[in-house]
Amino acid sequence: MKLEMKNIRKSFGEKQVLQGISLTAESGKALGLLGRNGAGKTTSIRILMDVFPADSGEVLFDGKRVSNGTVQFGYLPEERGLYPKKKIFDQLIYFAELKGMSHKHAAAAIDHWLDRLGMMEYRNKRLDTLSKGNQQKIQLITALAHDPQVVILDEPFSGLDPVNAKLLKDVVKEEIAKGKIVLFSSHQMSYIEEFCDSIAILNKGEIVLSGDLNTIKRNYPRNRLVVQSQQQREIKAAFGTACTQWENGSLMITLKSPEEKQAVMKRLTEQFDIDELKVFEPSLNDIFVEYAGAQN
Repeated sequence: MKLEMKNIRKSFGEKQVLQGISLTAESGKALGLLGRNGAGKTTSIRILMDVFPADSGEVLFDGKRVSNGTVQFGYLPEERGLYPKKKIFDQLIYFAELKGMSHKHAAAAIDHWLDRLGMMEYRNKRLDTLSKGNQQKIQLITALAHDPQVVILDEPFSGLDPVNAKLLKDVVKEEIAKGKIVLFSSHQMSYIEEFCDSIAILNKGEIVLSGDLNTIKRNYPRNRLVVQSQQQREIKAAFGTACTQWENGSLMITLKSPEEKQAVMKRLTEQFDIDELKVFEPSLNDIFVEYAGAQN
């Protein structure tokens, strides 16, 4: 399966929110959609789901235009949309039937997910009796119970403790392994790095960087080495101004060119007691800060 946005433009009044964005997400992979608040992520998601139309451009699923009902989406929004005073099972049934499921199939699917997420004991309780993290898991069931082809997760780990975050990680990995198309939007870069094969960074309604995350990292100049050693003083003396120290205690050695890498690594391992030595690759957080930039 392949989901594509091609040259999507969208304005609200005089404000142009999306300026001709294009991206592709494929089955069995996760795409990280990144951007600062106001960059256009939510508008992009709503156009993908046909909540409202683009001014121009097209959304395609396996080469055909997406229209209402042709593609099953599962959406976990950042802002929750459940009924606090209603019983959990009743409203899960309601949402599943809205997605086209029969009552029988919806009940079976909901019980499966309640059990999978350790929530069966809350089946007949009101939503407002649950903790924020457990409410998040109920919201997740509304996104998955109807077995969608495309799963869109907007800040899915918000409010989850480490145990429940681990459970949600397992569920997301299972959905990817099933061949679903997964779109992942979060400001928690560690989760994006863990799940996403590719990224698209939005800035002021434009995609300023997209592609395979590992390839993007490797395209950065490979002229810096990260060193961990108990002989930091000696290494700094040997390399002078080319060697700086990070807050975490690691040393960074900047080479005149990437071609020096092997020779310098050999020198380090032969002359000093080295605990760790690697070529520096920027984190996704570094890349995001560089490309998201300031939005005035």
